[in-house]
Amino acid sequence: LLELLESLTGQKLGKEKGSTRVHALNNVNKALQILQKNNVDLVNIGSIDIVDGNHKLTLGLVWSIILHWQVKNVMKSIMAGLQQTNSEKILLSWVRQSTQNYPQVNVFNFTNSWSDGLAFNALIHSHRPDLFNWEIMIYQQSAVQRLDHAFNIAKQYLGIEKLLDPEDVATTYPDKKSILMYVTSLFQVLPQKVTLEAIHEVETLPQEVKHIREQQIQFHPQLFSQQHFESQEQKLFATSPMSSETDLESYQTALEEVLSWLLSAEDSLQAQGEISTDVEEVKEQFHTHEGFMMELTAHQGRVGDILQVGSQLLGTFGKLSEDEENEIQEQMNILNSRWENLRVRSMERQNNLHQVLMDLQNQQLSELSDWLAKTEKRTAKMESEPLGPNLESLKKQIEEHKILQEDLEQEQVKVNSLTHMVVVVDEASGDRATIALEQQLQLLGNRWATICRWTEDRWFVLQDVLRKWLQFIEEQGLLDTWFTEKEEFVTTIHTIDFKDQKEMLEYLQKLAILKGELEIKRQSMDKLNSLSQDVLSAVKNKELSQKLEGWLQNISHRWDSLAQKLEGSSKQISQAVAAIQTSLTQTTVMETVTMVTTR
Repeated sequence: LLELLESLTGQKLGKEKGSTRVHALNNVNKALQILQKNNVDLVNIGSIDIVDGNHKLTLGLVWSIILHWQVKNVMKSIMAGLQQTNSEKILLSWVRQSTQNYPQVNVFNFTNSWSDGLAFNALIHSHRPDLFNWEIMIYQQSAVQRLDHAFNIAKQYLGIEKLLDPEDVATTYPDKKSILMYVTSLFQVLPQKVTLEAIHEVETLPQEVKHIREQQIQFHPQLFSQQHFESQEQKLFATSPMSSETDLESYQTALEEVLSWLLSAEDSLQAQGEISTDVEEVKEQFHTHEGFMMELTAHQGRVGDILQVGSQLLGTFGKLSEDEENEIQEQMNILNSRWENLRVRSMERQNNLHQVLMDLQNQQLSELSDWLAKTEKRTAKMESEPLGPNLESLKKQIEEHKILQEDLEQEQVKVNSLTHMVVVVDEASGDRATIALEQQLQLLGNRWATICRWTEDRWFVLQDVLRKWLQFIEEQGLLDTWFTEKEEFVTTIHTIDFKDQKEMLEYLQKLAILKGELEIKRQSMDKLNSLSQDVLSAVKNKELSQKLEGWLQNISHRWDSLAQKLEGSSKQISQAVAAIQTSLTQTTVMETVTMVTTR
């Protein structure tokens, strides 16, 4: 322990040498003193507990050290800037702020909000979207696979060791401290911007819904069964013995409080209104009612207490008048009746919500399956049709593909809704229903991902072919214009009777320039040939192939013809040079002719 603190504090801490219990106690005491000096919270942890090997307190001490040196130190500067002291609240604010654009992710805590693996992946993707494709990841993998994906990405690209096992996190209630430690490691290497608005949003989160898992809600109807209530009541009677000092006044006060709460609960249940026919609204109603049912759970013990107190008062023979006994009996009957009525109505609403929600979600699944089947046929037909065969046909195919992309974007809203499916687990179905649903979602997710990938790949091909085809047409037009212009120029030379020395030199210079341009245009011809091959490899059409090849052959013939005419014009000027008498001028002109005619 002292060696660990030496490493953390950077100070040399002497320790007593020896193996006796006294030496061990002194060393631990010294370590605890150092921890206190560094403002490490130590609650009910003593040196004797550590030396005696108390596992719970020893682990608590280790966590306090981790919390202080890793969690709080990492967040020290941002905590100071925001004038906040609760590191966990800041960390949750950062997570929620980072993942706010991911509708599949809703982090309320550092336990089951992370079980499905989406939060880890969304947190990384929000800051490093270049590392992986979010859409493919979310619709293709199970919770364990998503967790493993996030941990591998974090290790490979962010340098964070795999401190957690996916199987340990993909549970109903993963270890909070482990997740806190890992998320802190992500906080340390990713951008750390946290706004006061995000912190305020966390502070106002409803406490009763912080435990909810958006991906899968497990709710047990048997919690409010009659048998469960009776066993709870028996337990309360057995564990809460009536004091002989209990009087009628305290009973009446407690009864009024419970009846007041019952009235409020009845109003709350009534205010929930009719069950909607919209799946998203029904999910909200389901979550709201779940919170209400949990409130009933929290108060049902209080109802049992009042019934117990009333029974004990009735058992104090001679201390109550007959009217008082009758009043208490009537009050107990009313309380029990109203509680039972509230319990039954709540269970009925829960069952109805469950049935409506499952029907709507199954309808969504069925509609998605039908849509996928139609779209698969649609994409298969599009893939079977060759591209082109002309530019107008290609543009039409691109417009059809845009319509497909728009349809995908519209369907994406429904697919996102299915990632928030509510699964109700009861004793009869158990995990089988969950596994079956996960398999169905996995299959649909794979089909959806396949369509998305095909659409993305085909869009790239269409755009690439269109770009190269348009580039070919543009280059073709420029080359045609150039050849026409130069062919006319060379033809003009053949009609000139060269007698003027200045005119002869001028044309010789033009021929020299033309020779250089002709070589450059060979590169343009090679480029056109490459573009035509790219277009034809995608647009497999015999007619188009013959058309492009014919045009390329024609350009090649024009190039050869122009080169021959250029050589002929050069010879024509050479003959004119021979007629010039001035030897100096003849030498200068002949040098220019040689430059033009050299092949």
